Amino acid sequence: QVQLVESGGGLVQAGGSLRLSCVASGRRFRINTMGWYRQATGKQRESVALITSDGSTNYVDSVKGRFTISRDNAKNTVYLQMNSLKPEDTAVYYCNANIWVIATGTDDYWGQGTQVTVSS
Repeated sequence: QVQLVESGGGLVQAGGSLRLSCVASGRRFRINTMGWYRQATGKQRESVALITSDGSTNYVDSVKGRFTISRDNAKNTVYLQMNSLKPEDTAVYYCNANIWVIATGTDDYWGQGTQVTVSS
């Protein structure tokens, strides 16, 4: 079984920065694409940033130039550096990873979510 555990959320003023981390743990697995999603109150969950196993990245237009996704494959960890935060970035942020597990095959895994609140 693989688990994703996020950390780094919190309350910040507009213009501030936060760094989210997500580490995958388990036995005998290989991580493919990793990403961050968010869901604001009353809205659908949306993809924020994705990073492939070879480091290619993709961002939703609203965060381009402000957020940076990165990963450390040796640590099975993905990061989201969020700068110039805006109140509209307020949401629960979820880590997602597409993972191949030797026992069960490939599947999508989700973290428990971490709250990011940006005050104006």
